Amino acid sequence: MAGGKNSTTITEFILLGFSEFPELTAVLFSIFLGIYLATVSWNLGLIVLIRMDSRLHTPMYFFLSNLSLLDTCYVSTIAPRMLSDFFRKHKLISFLGCAVQYLLFSSLGLTECCLLAAMAYDRYVAICSPLLYTATMSPSLCVQMVAGSCVTGFLGSFIQFCALLQLHFCGPNIINHFFCDLPQLLALSCSDTVFFQVMTSVLTVIFGLMSVLVIMISYGYIVATIVKITSAEGRSKAFSTCASHMTAVVLFFGSGIFVYMYPDSGGSSSQNKLASVLYTVIIPMLNPLIYSLRNKEIKDALNVWKKKLFSWCY
Repeated sequence: MAGGKNSTTITEFILLGFSEFPELTAVLFSIFLGIYLATVSWNLGLIVLIRMDSRLHTPMYFFLSNLSLLDTCYVSTIAPRMLSDFFRKHKLISFLGCAVQYLLFSSLGLTECCLLAAMAYDRYVAICSPLLYTATMSPSLCVQMVAGSCVTGFLGSFIQFCALLQLHFCGPNIINHFFCDLPQLLALSCSDTVFFQVMTSVLTVIFGLMSVLVIMISYGYIVATIVKITSAEGRSKAFSTCASHMTAVVLFFGSGIFVYMYPDSGGSSSQNKLASVLYTVIIPMLNPLIYSLRNKEIKDALNVWKKKLFSWCY
């Protein structure tokens, strides 16, 4: 802290993490380390599989590989710092470090909102206009949709980052969380945060509600098309191609809504902290499983490469 009594400025924050469970430090560290390693290995493994198997070089798997890369980066903005804090006596983080962590975390989260919407549009074209699928979802369009998701996600977060740097913090400096999230930072700010909250609400509408709207409209058309399919096998196949994506959408947006729309989101609720664990750590681990367990093409690709690896080894 620097300055006089009436102009004290906080330059560092203390992240409490999971310090309310000191007797579980080793257990929690082991669990989160295992989850982080599994998340990185499963997502990177899925990316490698998609890249190596030519049968998976389709728009759907192009988006899926980018989602896996996004999830790997997403969890890596939170987990390494969280893991190191388990055994730190002084869990200090500078204000700039806190702001940068939020910038990275937020930009990746907003990008995932846009990417999930792009994946819904891909499923809409595949099911509602199958004959035009290859022409519509061209490689250049897929690249543009992914790049657009990344650019808009970063710009949305960068606006918040610039506004966050303008806030004044005069104490206290204790964040009862395991990472620097916006509700906790706003609760500690001594500045007037009305403009910041309005801006955040606008960004939430643009990214959150618009993404959900695109997804809902896409799936509205998809359901209407599937209902018209006379073959039970055809309906089942069509539903199965969308079930994984809808599961990922519900988990991601559902946990986000609970955290950011919950009345105590700026407080110290342990329930809120556990919900944050779900969307920052657990969901990035589950996504490759969700998309792989019921996916015949990925299972077939895995079996082929298992046989190849076995033949190379023996």
